This record gives sequence, structure tokens and C-alpha cells, in this order.
Amino acid sequence: MTVHGGLLRLETPGQGHIVDITAGVESVVGTSGIDRGVVTVFATGSTVAITTMEDEPGGVHDLQALLERLIPSGPDYEHNRLGHDTNAHAHLRAAVIGPSESIPVLDGRLALGTWQQVVLLDFDDRPRRRTVTVQVLS
Repeated sequence: MTVHGGLLRLETPGQGHIVDITAGVESVVGTSGIDRGVVTVFATGSTVAITTMEDEPGGVHDLQALLERLIPSGPDYEHNRLGHDTNAHAHLRAAVIGPSESIPVLDGRLALGTWQQVVLLDFDDRPRRRTVTVQVLS
């Protein structure tokens, strides 16, 4: 098995901000020279997640609104109370979505649908520097 990797580094404003990282992932896949395999995209941190979606304003708004309804940012969570913190909702949202995605690589390209992008979701309640590990396996 061959493994090729890369890191994506970015800064986000937090607050549920969604960033399209598809081009960065494609760049790592392109430099790997791998024709067929799988790429794993992993975000480091307990208040950040990775998923795929159609990254357009309506879809972004709808996903953010859904997460606010499911896991509101306002209630008193034990994490906030015990840790004197304010970001329990961010930890919960990240746990529900998850820190990584695996995507097939076919003919040297991500096997994504026409309207599908790889996105990072930063749920923390303050700006953050984020690192995403990209590994291509063949």
C-alpha cells in the first residue's frame, strides 16, 4: 500500500462557519500521482467536523438552521457549567457529524457528485486556526 499525505491549514470565524476545502483535497490527490484508491480527510479538534454537501448559500443556511434546532447554542449544558465554558453545543455538533470523510479516488480524481463538495464545519464560538490531514491511499 502507498500512502501520500498533506495538510490543509485555515482560519475560520467559528460560529458554524462552513468552508469548501474540495480544491485543497484535490490538490493533495493530484500531487500523490495515485490513479485509484481512497482519500481520507480528517479535521483535528473536538469542535470541528468534515462532511460533503452542495456548498451553496441555501444549503449552507439550511444545514446551519437544522443544527441550531437540533443542538441549540443557548441552553445550559453540563460541559459549560462544569468547565466554565460556552461551547458545549460545538462539541455536540462536531460529534454528531464527525471529524472525517473517506472518498474514493477514480482516475486520479475525487469520486464526488456534480454538486458535492468536501466541507469543513467549524462550530466553536470563537475564531480558530484549523488543520485538516489529507491522506491518499492506494
